[in-house]
Amino acid sequence: MKFTKQAIALAILSASTFGVNAATVELYGKANLTLQSSDEGDGSFTEVKSNASRIGLKGTHDLGNGLSVVYKAEFQVDMDGDSDKGDSITDRNQYVGLKGDFGEVLIGKNDTVTKQSQGKVDLFSDLNADIKVLWKGENRMSDSVTYKSPKFSGFQFGMTYIAEDSVDGDDAISAAVTYGDKGLKKSKLFASVAVDSEVKGYDVVRATVQGKLQGFTLGAMVQTQEAVDSGTETDGFLVSAKYGLTKAVALKAQVQTANTDGGDDKSGFTLGADYKLAKSTKAFAYYTTFDMDSGADEDYLAVGLEYKF
Repeated sequence: MKFTKQAIALAILSASTFGVNAATVELYGKANLTLQSSDEGDGSFTEVKSNASRIGLKGTHDLGNGLSVVYKAEFQVDMDGDSDKGDSITDRNQYVGLKGDFGEVLIGKNDTVTKQSQGKVDLFSDLNADIKVLWKGENRMSDSVTYKSPKFSGFQFGMTYIAEDSVDGDDAISAAVTYGDKGLKKSKLFASVAVDSEVKGYDVVRATVQGKLQGFTLGAMVQTQEAVDSGTETDGFLVSAKYGLTKAVALKAQVQTANTDGGDDKSGFTLGADYKLAKSTKAFAYYTTFDMDSGADEDYLAVGLEYKF
């Protein structure tokens, strides 16, 4: 851990030197903390929680002839001070690659293209209502190589190969086709279809769509996942909606289900609101409840602050 902290500090202090070597470098991050009442089945308690707060460096280096190096080194930082195992700083996406007319190839640790294919349909990503609570497929994989094609009439193909990394291991593949802009700034519609094959022990098929309609941002996702070893299958859907009440206030709602063979049904429902204080900063609140057939029900009521730089 000491080495990791020193490496981060050295990278940040060295960032200014990249600019004079025909490279670009950006220091960025996000602080997201909530004060919340949490009930995970044994009674409610109050906590301050850091929600995937992070810091990182990313940039490009023009090699000429339309070819560039791209890189990222991102770290999660637990800002609530609860870490007592030396893991207050952990790895997120970290890679280096090449970008050109052929598309983009990245090697290192990265979100699979299936995870990326959700776009921004999950309105409560990184919070207690994140879709990874009920579904598989939200994977950030080490030992991976990701290729993304150029866009053709709004369509783009992507594939992630995950190396087995050991004699007894198995390699895996994630593939996706997307259409449009996930931020819905360059297009009014985003859609994707993605497939995982043996990624972390699961086969996954996922379809996503999101668009804008009369002031609403509406999204939907359907997923089927199957455990490779047992063959147990789970089907589910997600529906999300966001409405801009004013330029500063947005109301949000999301429903997610997961129905497993054998009658194990789970569902989650979340209501929330964002208040934009500036382009970089928002205050927010949300309430999440999970109904779990085979486990304890969960409830979360939170207020928080997010700052991006």
